[in-house]
Amino acid sequence: MPTTELLWLSEADDDLRAEIHTVVHDVVAAGGAVGYHEPPAYDRISTWLDTVLKQVRDGDAAFTAATVDGVVRAVGLWRRGSTAVFQHRAEVQQIMAHPSARGLGLGKRVMEGLVTNARERGIEIVMLGVRGNNHGAIELYESLGFRECGRMPNAIAVGGERWDDVWMYLPLGYPEGTTLNGAAPGGKGSSPRRT
Repeated sequence: MPTTELLWLSEADDDLRAEIHTVVHDVVAAGGAVGYHEPPAYDRISTWLDTVLKQVRDGDAAFTAATVDGVVRAVGLWRRGSTAVFQHRAEVQQIMAHPSARGLGLGKRVMEGLVTNARERGIEIVMLGVRGNNHGAIELYESLGFRECGRMPNAIAVGGERWDDVWMYLPLGYPEGTTLNGAAPGGKGSSPRRT
């Protein structure tokens, strides 16, 4: 049985960058739905990683890499909302496992780690977007408690094909004394119904 471990990164040396690039490149080459039309070049992933790791150091993100026998074979991250009214929530992004490591449960391990990390950091809601045809990922997210909260039909473009953009969320808990107003009328930002 291979040895697996979750690493929480705030910096990445050349070896880690190469391993992360291999995961992203090979997932995209195998048809993975992770945001790229073509397998990205090393420089593009390195630049993306610089941005994410700066957000980690600033406290606005978490990035994890799952290793199998010491080699990165899965990655994932969450990013905090960018404006004051969204700082309590985070979006999970770029969840992927190298094709050679499928079936080892790395996607679930990465997701569980990200959810736990977000909860420990005071995030109240985690959300994610997933392509409508990615049924296995949707089932994984549902098994972890995520629920669908919206679907935009045929909103993801891959060449000449279109796929649903499915949004899911998982509440992690609210601070004591938080008032949950939902869609109740009144309060800041409210406007009366039009007749």
